[in-house]
Amino acid sequence: MADAKIIPDTPEIRARWGTFVWTEANAAKAKEIRARYPEGRQQSCTIPYLDLAQRQVGAETNTQGWLPVPVMEFVARELDLPYVRVLEVATFYTMFNLVPVGRHHVQVCGTTPCWLRGSDEVFAACKSKGMVKGGTTPDGLFTLTEVECMGNCANAPMVQINDDNYEDLDYDSTVAILDALAKGERPKPGSQNSQRHTSEPEGGPTTLTAMVDENHDYRGEWA
Repeated sequence: MADAKIIPDTPEIRARWGTFVWTEANAAKAKEIRARYPEGRQQSCTIPYLDLAQRQVGAETNTQGWLPVPVMEFVARELDLPYVRVLEVATFYTMFNLVPVGRHHVQVCGTTPCWLRGSDEVFAACKSKGMVKGGTTPDGLFTLTEVECMGNCANAPMVQINDDNYEDLDYDSTVAILDALAKGERPKPGSQNSQRHTSEPEGGPTTLTAMVDENHDYRGEWA
C-alpha cells in the first residue's frame, strides 16, 4: 500500500495563508467559471477553482504553486462545500501540489515507453543539477517528481515542467533545458528532435504523403 500523503497544517502555514482571498483578476475568473454550471452544481467548479488557487499561490511565491490547507478551506467556502469534498479532489489528482514546490516543477515520466527510450538519462541530467526525486533544490529553483504516463509515448522520453512538455529528450537536451530555465529563459516546448515538428516519423511522413503540400482527397483512391 502506498504511503498516505502528509499534508502540512502548521501555525506558520495558517498565519501565512489563513487570510487567502482571490485577487481582483482571479475573482473575475472564478465568477466566469461558476457561471458555466447550473445553480446547485457548484461542486463541478472544484477542479478549476483549485487550479486557479494553486496558480495564485504560485504567483505570490514565485513558484509553480501549491495548495495550503487554508487555501483549500477557502475554496470549500467559496463553493459552499464541506472541506472534505475539496480535499478528496486535491488528493486524487497529481496536478495539485499539497506541499511547497520550486519555481520549476520537473515531472519526469518513468513509465515503460519513456524508460525504454531513455528516461534514465533524463533523471541523470536532473541529478547533475542537484535534484533528487521528491525534493526541491536548496535554491528553490527545481522540484523533481517521477510521474506515470502523460500521453506523449510517441515522443518518449518526455518531461513536463510547469505547463510545458519537452519531448524526444536525451541527457544533453535535458541539461540544456534546465540550464535555460535557470537563466530565466523559456526553452522551446515540444519535441527536441530536429528531425520532427510534432510526432511525425523522423525524416518526414511515410503515410498520407500527398497531404504534405495540399489537402489531398484520397477517397477516389480508396474506393
